[in-house]
Amino acid sequence: MSYSELEMKVIQWSEARKIIPNSTPIAQWKKGMEEMEELRDAIMENDLALAIDGVGDTVVCLINICALLDIDLVECLAVAYGEIKDRKGYMNEEGIFVKEV
Repeated sequence: MSYSELEMKVIQWSEARKIIPNSTPIAQWKKGMEEMEELRDAIMENDLALAIDGVGDTVVCLINICALLDIDLVECLAVAYGEIKDRKGYMNEEGIFVKEV
């Protein structure tokens, strides 16, 4: 199944459950933060199955936010990539990329 087909299924699922249009972007952000905490826990426990679930649940929340704001998630990703593609920097001791200013 392609990303766009899966995204449409998520939107239809959310509409059937009245998440769209009755939720708000901030409510979906809060839910997404809960999912990110679960993802963090899965990573810390080295639980790949739970990490996959956490990433997926987080993406569902992002899809819902985009639907509620009438923006396209792939376009958001393209904008972010456009900003980072030529970025220079270094990896710090914690494994975090620090961009040059």
